[in-house]
Amino acid sequence: MARRLWARHHDAGARPRPQAWRPALVDPEPRQQIRFCATPAGVRVAYATAGRGPALLVPAAWIGHLELAWQDPAVRAFYAPLAAHRTVVRYDKPDCGLSDPWPGPQTLETDLEVLRVVADELRLDRFDLLGISMAAPVSAAFAASHPDRVGRLVLYGGYANGRRIASAGVAAAMVDLVQAHWGLGSDVLADVFLPDGSAEAKAHFARLQRDSAPTEVAARLLAQCYELEVEGLLDQIAAPTLVLHRRGDRAIPYRLGRDLAARIPGARLVSLAGRSHLPYAGDAAAVIGAILAFLEPPAGKPRPAPPVRSAGALTARQLQVAALVAEGLTNRQIAERLGIQERSAEGHLERIRRRLGVSSRAQVAAWWARRADASEVPG
Repeated sequence: MARRLWARHHDAGARPRPQAWRPALVDPEPRQQIRFCATPAGVRVAYATAGRGPALLVPAAWIGHLELAWQDPAVRAFYAPLAAHRTVVRYDKPDCGLSDPWPGPQTLETDLEVLRVVADELRLDRFDLLGISMAAPVSAAFAASHPDRVGRLVLYGGYANGRRIASAGVAAAMVDLVQAHWGLGSDVLADVFLPDGSAEAKAHFARLQRDSAPTEVAARLLAQCYELEVEGLLDQIAAPTLVLHRRGDRAIPYRLGRDLAARIPGARLVSLAGRSHLPYAGDAAAVIGAILAFLEPPAGKPRPAPPVRSAGALTARQLQVAALVAEGLTNRQIAERLGIQERSAEGHLERIRRRLGVSSRAQVAAWWARRADASEVPG
């Protein structure tokens, strides 16, 4: 797991770091290194790493710029305690910041592809995810589709259905404002995201938005924010999950964070005080503390176990997949037979193995054969 990242920061004979959070070890000015990777279509994606230890991948949210955002002391101060214990991996969404343009509209599927490309580039077999704002539903969808790769999942200021953020009229008006006048639109959004921020902080964030993406991209990706929907995937998440949400969040209402937590098996909801949507604004220490307590429980305190389901309690779709595995079909053939994507078939198979308590396709096939024999009616 995280072979390249761990080796980069640890000598062969070094002792393992203690797991408890020790603020005294925090570097107040962590350095980030920016590199690039490419999607199968050749789109170059800029990603940054900072810190040391196991990987904590922070997917891109709406728009952003790795280099310019890191110049903000508040942003660095938010990631510094995390980087003291983890290698924090961030990246610019295509069409934004230092990344290449994307050839066509971006969707949940393209977001998942980019996340997977970055993780694969760093050879991360298994890692933790921190999904912030619009990246929360993307992170949740990835955890549901790739249960074997996500260790722990943290969702901050997120939602399950973008259409519930605001009424259709309000959402359309906001997108139209950004499209018609990006300068004014960025100012309005800065006030929504940072209601308690100083005039200087709001002006700085508005400039960062405009420098991160041109008008057309900002409007298009804001519309995508209102369209993202992952409600049907959330009950498939197996990773231990922490949902953080500020009660007075003006961008993503608190009720959506509560709904998100309620839909994920075993998820824990932590309600925080404050109105700012950005995690590094307001009481950022409360956000950081909750994240680290979840990722790094005190020594001697066991991590909470993921939700346990009874063996054999498969869904109708999982029974279909198990039957096709017993026929000897590959994941690609299963996907073609059922009219789903190959990675969805992989996810179904992984969840089947978890629920049955087995580790191989052969064992799934054997379970199906025993089930079929038991259900036969003597002639």
